[in-house]
Amino acid sequence: MAAFAFLLPEEATLSKDKAIWPPIDPVSAGLKGRCPRCGEGRLFSGFLAVGKGCSNCGLDYSFADSGDGPAVFVILVIGFIVVGLALWMEVSYGPPLWLHFILWIPLAVALCLVALRLFKGVLLTQQYAKRAAEGRLDGSQ
Repeated sequence: MAAFAFLLPEEATLSKDKAIWPPIDPVSAGLKGRCPRCGEGRLFSGFLAVGKGCSNCGLDYSFADSGDGPAVFVILVIGFIVVGLALWMEVSYGPPLWLHFILWIPLAVALCLVALRLFKGVLLTQQYAKRAAEGRLDGSQ
């Protein structure tokens, strides 16, 4: 017998969603920064700030919390690409250190900013599609 049961507090609010909407591909909606329910409204109110709700279907975005997930993926993916290219360039051509700084720092910053918004959008739409919520331990036995 399990001593603790997992409760998903926001699952109740997500399961109360009785609106009829056609199925939306969460990955394409996230990449476009669109609402995870209708695919039309804007997900972001700023560059990385999640809006309060969808202007089209009225979905409340209070469930959306990506945490540090997008940043971790961006660091891993962009870091692998930039470090790999920098090592290849160093071994192949041996440029001076100042050239590495001029090339790789702006490239890394630009790629990270673009990728962070994309990854955050995809993670938030996947969170809605999978009805993911923060887990809690139930103290009753």
